Amino acid sequence: MAKTNPRRVGEREALAVANTLRGSPYKLNLVAGLIRGKKAEEALNLLKFSNKGFAEPVQKALASAIANAENNHNLDVDSLVVAEASVGKSLTMKRFKARARGRSAAIVKPFSRIRIVVREQDEEEQN
Repeated sequence: MAKTNPRRVGEREALAVANTLRGSPYKLNLVAGLIRGKKAEEALNLLKFSNKGFAEPVQKALASAIANAENNHNLDVDSLVVAEASVGKSLTMKRFKARARGRSAAIVKPFSRIRIVVREQDEEEQN
């Protein structure tokens, strides 16, 4: 019998990861900071009306985490809170541009990753 992978999050938590988001981790962390600790529904609304470029991919990742909580872990969607929104570096594309006098300049195109964990909260914890 094959062993199943252990859960990487708690019993009443669900996880979603977006691995290759085109842009710097600094800019992604600004958007992730908007939703940390907020209720899931409120976080989706913040992202929907944010004018940051990273808002759309973060909104998709958050929606995926909510769907995972509902469909895979049977959690109540209305009591979900964004427990964690951590940002890290992913791969980096390196390109070179020709410059004057036979030289070249490096162009670095970074990618980022975000890990969103939603947690089901009790009624007492929400107040």
